[in-house]
Amino acid sequence: MPLPALSRRTRLGAAVVTALVAGTAVFGIGQATAEHSVPRTDKEIPNLTLVQDQIKAYYGDKVTADGEHYASPDSNYGRQVRDIEAKARTYLTKALAKYRAQSGAHKPGHGGKPVKPAIVLDMDDTTLLTYNYELQVGFHFTEASQDKYLATKDMDAVFGMDRLVNWAHDKGAEVFFLTGRKEAQRAWSVRNLKNVGYYVPLDRKHVYLKDKEHPPAYLPCGATCSTIGFKSGTRKHIESLGYDIVANFGDQYSDLQGGAGDRTFKMPNPMYYLP
Repeated sequence: MPLPALSRRTRLGAAVVTALVAGTAVFGIGQATAEHSVPRTDKEIPNLTLVQDQIKAYYGDKVTADGEHYASPDSNYGRQVRDIEAKARTYLTKALAKYRAQSGAHKPGHGGKPVKPAIVLDMDDTTLLTYNYELQVGFHFTEASQDKYLATKDMDAVFGMDRLVNWAHDKGAEVFFLTGRKEAQRAWSVRNLKNVGYYVPLDRKHVYLKDKEHPPAYLPCGATCSTIGFKSGTRKHIESLGYDIVANFGDQYSDLQGGAGDRTFKMPNPMYYLP
């Protein structure tokens, strides 16, 4: 879910971010917390090189002869993703069966009108894996490097998410992609999704990107939307079109906050944090 401004994308391991936000004692006594976010000594700061090594181990880093990095499906990351997907499939099996049984379910808040079930998914590190890009740029996102990468390469599908998405669509869920990528990256993003096996509609009605130059009228925050404002506002717009978002998937908590969705599924991502 990269955003144009580097200042809005904090490149820290998830363990670091979680500790800073929640104030949990994972780095020992005296660590920085949400109430005390400025470290008082170097001992409160995890070693960046060691964090990067832990990230590589978590993903089961594999390097090709030409320097490309790939995650292993047998890694702890792969196992964690499969566990989340299994829970999501169990939930969606019941949720979507309800709509098929009722031939058009009615949801309070939609004027008593039948609504169609939908799922909403973020793109980066929810449906497309940015791991190789992150290693190529040394976990240092820039708009220029992202443009260059997306224009010339496809990111792999997050392990199993293509199958889950296609299955949900076959079971009657409308599929929407909602990403903080900029509008100018639409063609590259759609090409990537198609090439790695997302066989669902990928037109403008189903793929939402952030358009700061021409923000949609349904977003009160316009060009100044935060991640939460942009994503929750867009989800509310999708619901206004007659959909019940039965599940919302994202790798950042800001993907999932703000309402407009029956259930959320947090995908793992230790590579960056988006408030």
